[in-house]
Amino acid sequence: MKYKVFVTREIPDEGIKLLKKASNVKLEVYEQDKKIPRGVLKRRVKGADIILSILTEQMDAEIMDAAGPQLKMIANYAVGFNNVDLEAAKLRGITVTNAPNEQISESVAEHTIALMFTLAKRIVETDKFTRAGKYKAWGPQLLLGTDLWGKTVGIVGTGRIGSGVVHRLHDGFNMNVLYHDIKRNPQLEKETGAKYRSMTQLLKQSDFVSLHVPLLPSTRHLISTKELKLMKKTAYLVNTARGPVIDEKALTRALMKGEIAGAGLDVYECEPLIDCDPSDNLELRTLPNVVLTPHTASATLETRQVMSRVAAQNILAFIRGKIPPNKVT
Repeated sequence: MKYKVFVTREIPDEGIKLLKKASNVKLEVYEQDKKIPRGVLKRRVKGADIILSILTEQMDAEIMDAAGPQLKMIANYAVGFNNVDLEAAKLRGITVTNAPNEQISESVAEHTIALMFTLAKRIVETDKFTRAGKYKAWGPQLLLGTDLWGKTVGIVGTGRIGSGVVHRLHDGFNMNVLYHDIKRNPQLEKETGAKYRSMTQLLKQSDFVSLHVPLLPSTRHLISTKELKLMKKTAYLVNTARGPVIDEKALTRALMKGEIAGAGLDVYECEPLIDCDPSDNLELRTLPNVVLTPHTASATLETRQVMSRVAAQNILAFIRGKIPPNKVT
């Protein structure tokens, strides 16, 4: 049997090459390196046995039904899978996989720390200041930032990425580590001296708060007005997890009022929009104490190739009658 595999956007070639080598795979890739229009997606998935989906494409009941009853697998090109309706997939007997890998975790951990440094050292502000020709002379109080060395970092979620951030900051910058998770992490405590705290304690005591939790009903707006008021006025908030974990309106108000020192965001509540409601005059992009990146925490050549390979390996395992290594449901 030939399996028709439809890829919803061009991805790095390592996974594509693996799929092309398989004699029982008929591969079709959306030709443009941009989000596929919904109507086009519905047409192109028709007759597909397997969809290799990108995080930006909603794999819901409508798309599954548009593909047809022969659809048996959705391989998501991402660690997260909140773009896939798992219940709809279960009802239709569709296997869903994601693409986690240690390389991905390392890249996101590095990006998280890059955001912390950019905020603490005011890199974006100082770059703009210098490019604008405003630098006339060195001054003892010119654009003062803060150090990470010896400060306290609060990590919310200590999976691979959160733990990676902890090790780098503790080992490299002598930071005190507080963490909060649904369960204790004895190994992390032993290796780094990390101390478990309630969410309230962590927010009150941390100089930097970094979020590393999946998007679930329980984590939506995990950080909102109440939580932001608990943080130090000198504290920074970093999010490389999922946008809706933070209530962006509440965050923008807190930043405008100086309730926290700044925020570094790689993900957004209404992504790809940076502003959910343009009419409310709460615009993150206008604030100097915010660093914004376009969901690029895992955007390295090495990582994106690994993701491509992992997604393809999941597909190849499935068509060989094996359980995919990264089966979600």
